[in-house]
Amino acid sequence: MRVIHRSWRPDSGWSEPPPAGGATPESTLIMAFVDPLIDSVPLFADLVARHPGVVVAACSSSGEIHPDEVCDESASVVWLHFDQVQVRATKIPCGDGADDAELGRSLGAALAGPDLRAAIVLSDGLHVNGTALAKGLSDEVGPDVAVTGGLAGDGPRFGSTWVSLGEDREGTAIVGIGLYGDDLVVGTGSRGGWDAFGPEREVTRSEGNVLHELDGQPALALYKRYLGDRATGLPATALLFPLGIQQGGRVHPLVRTVLSVDEEKQTMTFAGDIPAGSRVQLMRAHLERLVDGAADAGEQASDGMDPTATTFALAVSCVGRRLVLGSNVDEEIEALLEACPKNTTTAGFYSYGELAPRDGGACELHNQTMTLTLLQERSP
Repeated sequence: MRVIHRSWRPDSGWSEPPPAGGATPESTLIMAFVDPLIDSVPLFADLVARHPGVVVAACSSSGEIHPDEVCDESASVVWLHFDQVQVRATKIPCGDGADDAELGRSLGAALAGPDLRAAIVLSDGLHVNGTALAKGLSDEVGPDVAVTGGLAGDGPRFGSTWVSLGEDREGTAIVGIGLYGDDLVVGTGSRGGWDAFGPEREVTRSEGNVLHELDGQPALALYKRYLGDRATGLPATALLFPLGIQQGGRVHPLVRTVLSVDEEKQTMTFAGDIPAGSRVQLMRAHLERLVDGAADAGEQASDGMDPTATTFALAVSCVGRRLVLGSNVDEEIEALLEACPKNTTTAGFYSYGELAPRDGGACELHNQTMTLTLLQERSP
């Protein structure tokens, strides 16, 4: 397995000359994580021309994770050249009104195979219920397949997101990437670092990822009461105060971030489900706790991995974490890398939702979480 990373900017092009081509299509994966405000059409035209037939998957970001820093106005591009592992990808349309669990099952059916070992998902970030998507996909591919990835971002704007496969960026969509073969070794980790505060409240009315009432009161009005003057900046300001869900005897709460609000209905739409009957609290974070969470995710993902093997780390973190960390955002990338095998190259993006297994279980939708997918290949 070989891992090559390059940075790309529309004004200056490649940071270093990219691979010239000649890659074996069925055993090569190219992924790109891109600032949505730049013109990246030339980038994908270049990649497709250089590497005909190779899977080129990409999404918009809320910050591009490069091997040693986080940037804006850039593309973080990684080439994974496998020796034995095979690569396949598919793209399916999605949008408002779609059955997201069925979309997950359709994606899983398209990727399914007896030797499927990992599925990486890059999804539209504004029109998909990540909880339903993750469950449908996981149910279809089974418990032995590691399902990870994230929901595309648009910074704090929440205006539009995109995913692409090759040069195809048309419509709202989900891209699924399948990695096949027994020589693939996968490690996953997910940790937050947020602390609960304020009273615990009961979700008395919800529909999927739309929250209507807390303790019998309109959810939006109650939430605004906590935000005070910051309520005028919704939904972006909600990134600083997500909800933590306690349900089913969880050791750690599942964190949920607001995607949009409906002033007329006084509802809040989250990236994943807010189950009726669950208990929720507001959460807040401190820089040190977030950095420690990233290190914990690295340690969790590295457990059982070869400490000296060539390793790729797909890092998907939340835009809310980036807003809290501010100019210190590079520290969480440094912290997770210190916990990873020494020959690790990382790339990824800040997202509107993170997909990863929870403590060895099935894939779930997370918010405000650093999630990590480590890939290695056994030597032939």
